[in-house]
Amino acid sequence: MLEPWLLLMLLGAVVVILLLVGASVKPLRLIGQVGVRLIVGALLLFLLNSFTVMTGLFVPINGVTASVVAFLGLPGMLLLVAVQHFIL
Repeated sequence: MLEPWLLLMLLGAVVVILLLVGASVKPLRLIGQVGVRLIVGALLLFLLNSFTVMTGLFVPINGVTASVVAFLGLPGMLLLVAVQHFIL
């Protein structure tokens, strides 16, 4: 298992590389943008889980939850927290 700081550094490096290199072809650019959004979504979920350790709130980080946060943003994260807190 990776240390949290190493995971954050790796995710940050991937985001920076994807932003700097970019893609000149539209489909590749779209795939790159979706990839960056998914990485940022997973990073936000990781930060949420890191700061809510004391409250016992835990939102699992997987493809579905990262996609929800990636495409819906902060409202998506709040939706996941509400589902985790009130339904599960």
